[in-house]
Amino acid sequence: MIRKYSGVLVLRKKGRTDFGGQLVVSAMSLAQRAAQTGPWKQEKIKHPQEPSAGDKLDHCRARTQAQGQLLMDPVSLQLGTKNLWSLLVRLLSKDPQWLNAKVKFFLPKMDLSSRNKAEDATQGVMLQLNRLHTQGQATWQAFIHCVCMELDVPLDLEVPLLSTWGHGDGFASQLETGEESRPESQLHHGESWGCGAGGGGLKRPHQSCGSSPRPKQCRKQQLGGYEELAKRYLQLLRSSAQQRYGSRTRRPGQPLAFHQAYIPPILQWSRATAPFNTQEGAILGDPKAEDGTEASILDLFNTKADKGPRVTVLLGKAGMGKTTLAHRLCQKWADGQLDRFQALFLFEFRQLNLITEFLTLPQLLFDLYLSPEAGPDLVFQYLEENAKGVLLIFDGLDQALHPPSSKDTAGPEAPSPALALFSGLCKGTLLPGCWVLATSRPGKLPDCLPTEAAMVHMWGFDRPRVEEYVGRFFSNQPWQEAALAELRENRHLQSMCAVPAVCQVTCLCLYHLLPSSSPGQSAALLPTVTQNYVQMVSTLGPRGHLLPESLLGLSEVALRGLETGKVIFSVGDIPPPMMAFGAALGLLTSFCICTGPGHQETGYAFTHLSLQEFFAALHLMASPEVDKNALAHYVTLSSRWVLRTKARLGLLDHLPTFLAGLASRACCPFLSHVAQRDEVWVGARQAEVMQALRKLATRRLTGPKVVALCHCVGETQEPELASLMAQSLPCHLSFHNFPLTYADLASLNNILGHRNAPIQLDFEGCPLEPHCPEALAGCKQVENLSFKSRKCGDAFAEALSRSLPTMGSLKKLGLAGSKITAQGIGRLVQALPLCPQLEEVSFQDNQLKDGVLLNIVEVLLCLPRLQKLDLSRNSVSMSTLLCLTKVAITSPAVRMLQVREADLIFLLSPPTETAAELQGASDLQGNASQRKEAQSRSLALRLQQCQLRVHDVQELIAQLQEGPHLDKVDLSGNQLDNEGCRLMAEAAAQLDITRNLDLSDNGLSVDGVDGVLSAVSMCQTLAELHISLLHKTVVLTFAPKQEEQGGIQERAALHDGLMRQMPCELPPHSTRIRLTHCGLQAKHLAQLCRALGGSCRLSHLDFSGNALGDEGVAQLAQLLPGLGTLQSLNLSENGLSLDSVFILTQCFSTLQWLFHLEVNSESQHVVLRGDRTGRDQLAGGPLPEFPAGAQFSAFDQRCIPRSVCLRQCLLEPLSLTHLCETLEKCPGPLEVKLSCEVLSDQSLETLLNHLPRLPQLSLLQLSETRLSPRSPLLLANLFSLCPQVQKVDLRSLYHTTLHFRSSEEQKGEFCGRFMDCALSREHVEPLCWLLSKCEDLNQLDLSANLLGDDGLQCLLECLPQLPISASLDLSHNSISVEGALCLVKTLPSCPRVREASVNLGSEQSFWIHFSRQEEAGKTLRLSQCSFRPEHVPRLATGLNQALKPTALTLTQCCLGLKQLTVLLSLVRWPVGLFNLRVEEPWVGKAGVLALLEVCTQASGNITEISIAEAQQQLCLQLEFPRQENPEAVALRLAHCDLGTHHSLLVWQLMETCARLRQLSLSQVNLCDTSSLLLQSLLPSLSELKTFRLTCSCVRSEGLAHLTSGLSHCLHLEELDLSSNQFGEEGTRVLMGVLEGKCWLKRLDLSHLPLGGSILAVLTQRLRHMTLLQSLRLSHNQIGDTGAQLLAVVLPWLPELRKIDLSGNGIGPAGGARLAESLALCRHLEQLMLGCNALGDATALGLAQGLPRHLRILHLPSSRLGPEGALSLSQALDGCPYVEEVSLAENSLARGIPQFCQGLPLLRRIDLVSCDIDDHTAKPLAASLLLCPALEEILLSWNVLGDEAAAELARVLPQMGRLKRMDLEKNRITACGAWLLAEGLAQGSGIQVIRLWNNPIPPDTVQRLQKQEPRLDFAFFDKQPKAPWGT
Repeated sequence: MIRKYSGVLVLRKKGRTDFGGQLVVSAMSLAQRAAQTGPWKQEKIKHPQEPSAGDKLDHCRARTQAQGQLLMDPVSLQLGTKNLWSLLVRLLSKDPQWLNAKVKFFLPKMDLSSRNKAEDATQGVMLQLNRLHTQGQATWQAFIHCVCMELDVPLDLEVPLLSTWGHGDGFASQLETGEESRPESQLHHGESWGCGAGGGGLKRPHQSCGSSPRPKQCRKQQLGGYEELAKRYLQLLRSSAQQRYGSRTRRPGQPLAFHQAYIPPILQWSRATAPFNTQEGAILGDPKAEDGTEASILDLFNTKADKGPRVTVLLGKAGMGKTTLAHRLCQKWADGQLDRFQALFLFEFRQLNLITEFLTLPQLLFDLYLSPEAGPDLVFQYLEENAKGVLLIFDGLDQALHPPSSKDTAGPEAPSPALALFSGLCKGTLLPGCWVLATSRPGKLPDCLPTEAAMVHMWGFDRPRVEEYVGRFFSNQPWQEAALAELRENRHLQSMCAVPAVCQVTCLCLYHLLPSSSPGQSAALLPTVTQNYVQMVSTLGPRGHLLPESLLGLSEVALRGLETGKVIFSVGDIPPPMMAFGAALGLLTSFCICTGPGHQETGYAFTHLSLQEFFAALHLMASPEVDKNALAHYVTLSSRWVLRTKARLGLLDHLPTFLAGLASRACCPFLSHVAQRDEVWVGARQAEVMQALRKLATRRLTGPKVVALCHCVGETQEPELASLMAQSLPCHLSFHNFPLTYADLASLNNILGHRNAPIQLDFEGCPLEPHCPEALAGCKQVENLSFKSRKCGDAFAEALSRSLPTMGSLKKLGLAGSKITAQGIGRLVQALPLCPQLEEVSFQDNQLKDGVLLNIVEVLLCLPRLQKLDLSRNSVSMSTLLCLTKVAITSPAVRMLQVREADLIFLLSPPTETAAELQGASDLQGNASQRKEAQSRSLALRLQQCQLRVHDVQELIAQLQEGPHLDKVDLSGNQLDNEGCRLMAEAAAQLDITRNLDLSDNGLSVDGVDGVLSAVSMCQTLAELHISLLHKTVVLTFAPKQEEQGGIQERAALHDGLMRQMPCELPPHSTRIRLTHCGLQAKHLAQLCRALGGSCRLSHLDFSGNALGDEGVAQLAQLLPGLGTLQSLNLSENGLSLDSVFILTQCFSTLQWLFHLEVNSESQHVVLRGDRTGRDQLAGGPLPEFPAGAQFSAFDQRCIPRSVCLRQCLLEPLSLTHLCETLEKCPGPLEVKLSCEVLSDQSLETLLNHLPRLPQLSLLQLSETRLSPRSPLLLANLFSLCPQVQKVDLRSLYHTTLHFRSSEEQKGEFCGRFMDCALSREHVEPLCWLLSKCEDLNQLDLSANLLGDDGLQCLLECLPQLPISASLDLSHNSISVEGALCLVKTLPSCPRVREASVNLGSEQSFWIHFSRQEEAGKTLRLSQCSFRPEHVPRLATGLNQALKPTALTLTQCCLGLKQLTVLLSLVRWPVGLFNLRVEEPWVGKAGVLALLEVCTQASGNITEISIAEAQQQLCLQLEFPRQENPEAVALRLAHCDLGTHHSLLVWQLMETCARLRQLSLSQVNLCDTSSLLLQSLLPSLSELKTFRLTCSCVRSEGLAHLTSGLSHCLHLEELDLSSNQFGEEGTRVLMGVLEGKCWLKRLDLSHLPLGGSILAVLTQRLRHMTLLQSLRLSHNQIGDTGAQLLAVVLPWLPELRKIDLSGNGIGPAGGARLAESLALCRHLEQLMLGCNALGDATALGLAQGLPRHLRILHLPSSRLGPEGALSLSQALDGCPYVEEVSLAENSLARGIPQFCQGLPLLRRIDLVSCDIDDHTAKPLAASLLLCPALEEILLSWNVLGDEAAAELARVLPQMGRLKRMDLEKNRITACGAWLLAEGLAQGSGIQVIRLWNNPIPPDTVQRLQKQEPRLDFAFFDKQPKAPWGT
């Protein structure tokens, strides 16, 4: 029945279901009620009578009766509602049990058993009503609402009840009587009340404890012994607990229904605090044994801590049952099952937080829990003395506030906060020896916990526990089987029920849904946790009728509490209607709160924190007062890693989950009803939450946030959102150090089900629920699954074994660091054969024993796809190890077994099978056993540091002899000793080892070396033996067999023509023996050489790091011929002197293989080497890409010189004499490289005097050797002393190189470089005198010395006597302006000087270039010389002395406009031409008019003027003698008044420019005055042949002036008007200039707007230019129309030699027409048609009529294909005049130019970005070889690889003129780069090869650049110079 009065909605409900949120079955008698009347009836509720809980004292009964009588009438009279009061009493007397429940709810401290059993029922009701009334207005109003809401109240009574007492104005104050005015403790004196942990325990009248010291003996005498008092208190404690937990019928107010069977959750020990009889990781609580469940709980108090505090912390997430377990322990203690404890106290931190005062421990125990009847001090003393029997339980440690102060608590008398008391109990400073049990959610626990505290994880329910819980919930119910069936069929429902609190909610919902639902339908209504709560709230209310106002009101209370951190509410915090609603539906619980000694009040809380969070989320979603835009602020994820950071968890952790759940579409009707709004309004709020979740789903989150978001997304039931999150997850998802439950992994699995890509899951250090792997069952997206946790036990392994076969995509499985026993591993091993797709399995660090390991290996090696099995960090014995090696040898799939200390790894090579074959295999083990061993199977065996001995090796050898090919055998770090090493070395000859055998660190001594050498002497495959006793190294490296070498050869050869022909059979491989740091002496050599002489393949011998000495070297020199042909001998670090060097030098004549001797005395480096190829010299070793002996034939033909290199040696004259005498017998050619700290003049003279007796010498180098200042003169004298000297290169006094000619070479030029030698004025004359003896001195370099101006002057005076034929470099010699002027003055006396260049700026360059004969003209370049005005006349004087034409360039020489005018006026020659170029900043600013005015001051006729303002450049050419212009004279006579500046300037220009032949203006701003001047001047320039105006700006008026002036220049031969800013109209005006220009030979109109009409005028003018040779019309966009117009006129130009039509938008049509017309231009030499879309058709047309005199062909970006390119190459082939071809940026592919006859004059070919690959490498190289004049090859931005690099390297030595090759941005690797370096070594003229942006490693780049600087890898082109001396 539903009634509503005064805005209050009244519900009538048959039956009640109190939701306690506890982990027990609470069906109570719902089934009986449902069977009788159904769950919802409008009938009066009848409750069974509640039995009394204890005896009542007589005085209490009398007092209660009297009190009730006193209170009834006065209250009713005061209220004025006596009749209403009587009706209420009469109504409640009919249902006293309901009244008891409500009184217990509102007065939790009241003990109803204190009422007299024989008391009159009416009086009892009146007494209880008075007690409720005295609690205050809020409590009374809430009670009245409960009466009207829950009972069948007649309408005539309900209305006055609500109107009178349901509001605040109807409540009267308490009567002022004696009883009522007394304190409550006195008023109810004698009644029992409960407080503390949920209100349990008897409370005596308040006595303050611990306020004064305890006089123990006195009190014992007074009270007759404290033991009796203590026994009475302990009995009182137990009685209180029995009263609380002893009733078999659940009474309202009890926190738990203990009459139901308790289902224990999973408990799991952690750390090293497990009980002695409980293994760490074991699961406590067996659900199958009803009596056995108690044993696991008792194990909580069986830890290893015998002394000190015994602390156990119970960790579990919300809803796992921590509080339930705490109360369960209290019940067990009350029943006497925990008999080891005499006293038990239970506290809740959520209530202790409310205590604001500091307490002592006695006050905490007695004032806040239960007071003793007497003698509290004596009772506490007893507890202290018997602390081992005291258990204190603290519930909710994670909610603890008020951290303890820094000072230590001295004892129980010191008041402290509650957490400080807890800390003292844990540390043992308070009540030492007691037991402490704390419950907490996972998080960072307080520091007060001792490190030895036992940690127990609480994991909720697994599937058997869930089924047992459901079965007992529905026990004796007809729906039991149906409920179990719903649960078993719905896996998601099972995962939710893993949380016990959610399991209870689910059972409550199923109880109401099953009767009216078909099978499977009930579970479908419970898809999420949120909807479980929604269903629960719906079923608690009347069917179809929820109370929106009450739900919203209660939800507001919940949200306000969470936001303020409040979980306990006072009576004033909850409005009475909401209080009544919560009490009626069982959503609220009540209990006594003790806020301090003597202070108690009633507190209310939601039955579980998750319920409060649900209602808070409901308020956010349904309350109109909450802005929807604020919802996103609540959708946040916890950022904590809960085991490391946050000290206390927040109260809003699950709020986002419930918000997400309410955002589900299924919750829309519920929210719409609660909010009283339509679904559109609700949908908008849900959309806000969904949008916030979408943003979170795309972020990169930490592990805890990912789990939290999985829960939220799963609650929404939105597949699109789940897919978005799944796809956004990283491919590697890691979870570290936070607990994970079954529900967490189930939610993660739910999200992964929407993912397309595979994923890797890593769980490291995470406490895991034992059965949580079952949540991953069926997950197809996981490819890599890894667990690493000590908390994983057998139950975890069993659960994992059930899930693995269902994970079809799993490839890698890791289980490391666990505590799984053999039983658990056995379960896993049985399951793994059902996972045929597994590729990698790891069982690291699991303490597995021998038998288990063998079982694992035998089973898992049969997996068809397994590639790696890791069993590292387990226990393996020697016998098991040998068994494992046998398995590895016999198993066909194993390719490597690695055992090193703790490592144990199998690597396998599974055969290739199709997925269908894999899935169709019914017997995987059978299939695995049927795998055939591959013919080329090889096994790598690494048994390192395994303590193998000789007898173990014998057994191992026997196994290996029956096994497959061995790739590598590593037995290092064992105990084989000499005998074991010898046995393995002997066996190596029989074993088929392809790589190496490592016997390092096995105790081999020097006596055992001979045995090893003898054992391997006959081994045919040994490539290297390295023994170093100092480093404990013994390694045998083997070479592949000949058939394998053939395979390597085949792979290494780039193509047939790259390498020379290989022999039919490869030569036997060479052997390298390295006996380093073995303590060998001279006495050991004979025996060693005998052992080595048995091998005919010995090529490299290394004796470095021994003690041979000079005696050993002398003995070895005699033994070396008996060792055959070696490639190297290393004698470093053997204590050798120079005598040994001389002995080894003599070996050049006795050992044919010896080519190089390298000695470094400082580092004791002594190495003898044989012939090494060019590639080996560059790379420092042979490249692995090529087999030995595969070289270019051209490289092998060169004569390899022998070399002696002595570094850091003491070179005295006697030593040098001995050395030179020894070298006289060495065959040549010979290179000698010496290095010492200081070389004296006497030593240098000794060395130089011996040089003529060394005719075979080709190079002498003194590097890092300091010479004296006199040494340059000694070296200069060498030119006359030693005729075979070619170059003397003295780069400094520390580096000298002498180059010699061979005896076969004829005499040639000499080169001298004396750089940085401190040469000054005094050295110049003797140096010049010595150099004058040289017949032909080609180059002389005296740069970086100290000559100065005086030294320069002296040198210039001696210059005519020096036979210099090429160049003289005097840079960086501190030369000033005086030196430059001296040079100008001296030039006339040096007739062979052709050019001099001086730069006195930062570059400091000074060059003089000579010719062999007298030059007709000289060029002088002076830069940054800072001339002052007085220097200009001297400069002019020097120039006037020149008898030959001279060109002078002055760059930034501080020469101003005035000085330039002076210079022009002073330079006067009798006859000839003088070219002057001035580059100064003021030139760009002066303007054309001012510069022309300067020209008027020239003393000769100006024949050329060039002005470039942007380049700040003015160029003039003067002709002497000056001739007068008749037109200028006529102008002067006609205009006698020349007063105007314009007329005067015109007259002066006509005078000086009478012979002007060229006028060039570039990048100028031609003003009107200047154009007017040109208009007047141009008609008088009768000899003007060239006019250029480019990149300039001219106004329209000035353009008219210019056109007028040029129209009179009828004899122009060149006209350049390109790139000007004329505009279309201006261009049309300029076309008038072309009228009558029949003598024109060169016309450039590029970059001008030549429109249709303008182009038509141009073509008309072109018809009359029959002498035209060059026509440039590029970038005018004339298109096909313009091309066709030009094609018509081109045949009218018979002398045309150059045409440029690039960038004109010409297509195939215009191109074809042009090709036809160009075929008629027989004299055409340069054709440029690039950047037009011509296509292959145009190319074919051009090829058909290619002009025979063509020199340059440019067709870049012309859309040519292979066909067009081939046709052009065929047409060009054999053309004798072609010099340059560009086909860049065309898709030529394999259509590159291919020549048969070649192009003899081709200098440059551009094939950039033409898609050229290696397939065309060979024909390309062959074509280039047919072009002998090539200087530049551009092949960048193609796809050339190493094959092309090899072909180019092959032809490089044959291209003598090549200077530059560009291979940027190709695919050349290190191999190709080395080949190009080899080719460079043969082509000395090449300046650079560009290799930028090729896939070459940086380290290789550095090595290449160090060896060959001409290889350029930089982004910018460095353009290195040619080698000096060429």
